[in-house]
Amino acid sequence: MAIASSLATYGVGYVARPIGAFFLGHWGDTHGRKNVLLVCMFLMGFSTMAVGFLPTYRQVGWVAPALLVSLRLIQGFAVAGEISGASSMILEHAPFGHRGFYASFSLQGVQAGQIFAAAIFLPLARYLPDEMFNSWGWRVPFMLSFIVIVIGYVVRREVEETPAFAEESKQRRLPRAPIVEAFRDGWKDMIRVVAMALMNVIPVVTSIFGAAYAVQPGYGIGFDKDVYLWIPVLGNVVAVLVIPFVGNLSDKIGRKPPLIAAALLCGLLSYGYLYVISIHNVPLAIIFSVLMWGIVYQGYNAVFPSFYPELFRTRIRVTAMAIAQNVGTTITALLPVLFATVAPPGSMNVPLMIGSITVAVTVIAAIAAWTAKETYRIHLDDLGHAKAMPMAKSEYEVLRSRPVDSGGKAGRFGSAVL
Repeated sequence: MAIASSLATYGVGYVARPIGAFFLGHWGDTHGRKNVLLVCMFLMGFSTMAVGFLPTYRQVGWVAPALLVSLRLIQGFAVAGEISGASSMILEHAPFGHRGFYASFSLQGVQAGQIFAAAIFLPLARYLPDEMFNSWGWRVPFMLSFIVIVIGYVVRREVEETPAFAEESKQRRLPRAPIVEAFRDGWKDMIRVVAMALMNVIPVVTSIFGAAYAVQPGYGIGFDKDVYLWIPVLGNVVAVLVIPFVGNLSDKIGRKPPLIAAALLCGLLSYGYLYVISIHNVPLAIIFSVLMWGIVYQGYNAVFPSFYPELFRTRIRVTAMAIAQNVGTTITALLPVLFATVAPPGSMNVPLMIGSITVAVTVIAAIAAWTAKETYRIHLDDLGHAKAMPMAKSEYEVLRSRPVDSGGKAGRFGSAVL
């Protein structure tokens, strides 16, 4: 019960995501991609910084954990609009034939941010005496969020609104109720995105349940906890290198092949990953986690920032992606509790049980991707339309081979990525 409860705290921040998706998706489609990114940044930045100033339980009793949960809910609310807003922003700035490559940088930024966070947190945890770290050291990384807020505001303030949204606004075609239109016109693709977003089960298995299975005394494996502080760091370092390559590959062969391959291979690799933990093999556990999470999973992680928004029209793009993606990731955030329930300490064949659930989930994601429309050769203005036809492959290759105007779209793209 203690393990299940601790894993449930991981899911708390995800509870507010579908709610945030409704509000922030609406804002992004009615007020602009730039505006929603500023709103998300301030909500996330100040709620994260506030964690560093929380009173302790000894000072205020139950109010302290209540405040922490509240801040986690605000963080979940804020991040619900971040990925969909950023992906739509970059996609709508990117030149035709390079949308997959450019949009992949939004997720490369996520992985790089996690490396940066670990670079601050791990030395403090390592070198500060336990008493100092527990009293004030842990607060330092949260307080440093203020610097990120300032830098983020300066950068995002300079970003131009996307031409696609600007044209919608100029022609007075902005939707009054993008949520209604999204469910009315894009519900099939929204269901597909929900199913594909279940791929978040892989980082859950790698760094959440996998860590509990490896280090919790109840399971009897006995890995050192430091190992599971470094495994996500190593995976993210590799991911930062792999993501642009996969994004560029998706501009050559399409969005669906790398995503489907990643889903099926990651599901199979989860068996091996959990098995090497069960036999107490630390080096192999690190190798499998880096292979599954750092390399293969990026076939999904690098592609979805372009594929998801490409499935929807400009007028509902942020709303439809935000709602569907965050519903899917919220479901996977609750899976660690299911894992700990069906495979509690003392269970036999934990790798088989959890691996089988993981494979089932990734197969669902692969089927959803297979049934979706291929989008990489469809013009931006035609995306999301049922009758839109992809450009001929030969013509597409000619357009894609043309140099990008560094003073035009590429320049706007640079600001959008930042």
